[in-house]
Amino acid sequence: MILAENLVKAFGPKLAVNGVSFSVERGEVLGFLGPNGAGKSTTMRMLTGFIPPSSGKISVGGHDMLADPIPAKRLIGYLPENAPVYVDMTVRSFLGFCAELSGLCGDARKKAVNRVIEMCFLEPVQYQSVDTLSKGYRHRTCFAQAIIHDPDVLVLDEPTDGLDPNQKHEIRGLIRRMGEHKAIIFSTHILEEVEAVCSRAIIIDRGQIVANGTPQELKRKSELGGAILLAVRGATGMQLTDALAGIPNARKSTILREENGEIWARVYPKAGNRNGELVRNVLVAANGWQVEELRTEEGRLDEVFRSITLPDTVKEKIEQSAGEGHGL
Repeated sequence: MILAENLVKAFGPKLAVNGVSFSVERGEVLGFLGPNGAGKSTTMRMLTGFIPPSSGKISVGGHDMLADPIPAKRLIGYLPENAPVYVDMTVRSFLGFCAELSGLCGDARKKAVNRVIEMCFLEPVQYQSVDTLSKGYRHRTCFAQAIIHDPDVLVLDEPTDGLDPNQKHEIRGLIRRMGEHKAIIFSTHILEEVEAVCSRAIIIDRGQIVANGTPQELKRKSELGGAILLAVRGATGMQLTDALAGIPNARKSTILREENGEIWARVYPKAGNRNGELVRNVLVAANGWQVEELRTEEGRLDEVFRSITLPDTVKEKIEQSAGEGHGL
């Protein structure tokens, strides 16, 4: 349903997007992740025909966005990042206007407006003018215009921006349900949304795709995947550091914090060696310390995101700061 091939967008000497290629099928929800300035919004604007690429090809539903834009755009519902609306219109009249622009009239127009007002939970504000709405309701109104014509393709730039936790939950559920029969791509800074909603995720950094896979596949790239987290009582930080250094099959270990007589640490096993009980047995047998808690951790998307997108110099400073803070 969406096919991007070698997209490039240059603004003067700056390459905002540099050789981006991906596809989105019907029934797929693709999360588009990246730090600020990575090229997410620029890519989405090109996908919707809002701006042309400097080079590359975009196809939506089999229609070339550059050579045959009108049928391609008919298939798309677009929520831009700044949620533009006409502030002097009421919510209902604005949505009716958007329905007309999409070719709906008469009874079909009225049904479409009623449908999106119910789907986006806008009943309490449907007769208010847009300029009186909170940021959350204004964003939901713009989301409603994106789906007013029941498009096959949805391109959503930060769809939960400005929403409270309950509203975010509602919109995530709506995206998940629509994703069963539409092709959806949405950008977000909220990594928990990727796990909750997306069937696949792409991480873009400095205009290029640096990771592409399901949330579970991306989490397996995390250094924390399979790490052993433990809390020990009866040892000093230095003693525990020395003991963990001698654990068989341990690649490295880190003291996380000390509080109320407990020391929290993380052990990173070598590949294929994730036996937490081995850690417990070595510590108890050799030192007699009490292991209060021990568990194997899953990979985390936020850790993968940072490891991929942070410059090496910043990572080194963070590691040095963490080490100094724990006296290591």
